[in-house]
Amino acid sequence: MNQENNIKFNFPTETVELPSKGLLYSLDNPLSSGEIEMKYMTAREEDILTNINFLKQGIAIDKVLQALIKSPINYEDLLLCDKNAILISARILAYGKDYSFMYRNPNTDQEEKVTIDLSKFENKEVDYSLFNNKNEFTFTLPRSKNEITFKLLTHADTKKIDAEIKGMKKIGNAGELTTKLKHQILAVNGDYEVKAIREFVDNYFLSIDTDAFRQHINQITPDLDLKISFTLNDGTEVKDISMPFELDFFFPGSRL
Repeated sequence: MNQENNIKFNFPTETVELPSKGLLYSLDNPLSSGEIEMKYMTAREEDILTNINFLKQGIAIDKVLQALIKSPINYEDLLLCDKNAILISARILAYGKDYSFMYRNPNTDQEEKVTIDLSKFENKEVDYSLFNNKNEFTFTLPRSKNEITFKLLTHADTKKIDAEIKGMKKIGNAGELTTKLKHQILAVNGDYEVKAIREFVDNYFLSIDTDAFRQHINQITPDLDLKISFTLNDGTEVKDISMPFELDFFFPGSRL
């Protein structure tokens, strides 16, 4: 007599806190809780990472993160700053907190192995009083005095931007900076019309103002501080550089 196999296995999960603390999502969005539940990586997710089709499309990492997130969220809603934290957490849950990479010593011109502790990364210092469960901000441009209403980009936004840039490249007209600005800006002087925004970005957005705008966005964006410092074998100190994401970030030991 055949019996249904009801064997179940315990599977650990961890809670990951989002740098935004959920304060940039609407209250009816599960992400407004400020945390998500993630499971540990298995061989199944490693198969996703090495899927040739996913790699060619540049979506392997996103596919893995979607598979690891257990909370009932819409992955498209994720802000890029929160996605960075999830990426680091996924790597820690998969292979531990130690991450090694090769760094060329400028004095000896020799590559050295550097190991950092991924669990030591902390959130940037930002003014959380600016956030009220609405991803919308205003900024007055210093030179032209135009008022920009803008948002922080989500995963869905980056997909739209990448698709538009890809289409523009086919006709030899890939304006990557302006394309990103057109998707990030919600209104100019209170005008939310897409046509008005694109007209402003293409013809009236002064370079001095775009630089100030980018600095302002960086200042208010919650994120992990991924700057690292370390000492090389000869005592050379390397300070405050961006952590390198090597090809073997999710496969430690494959190259080192």
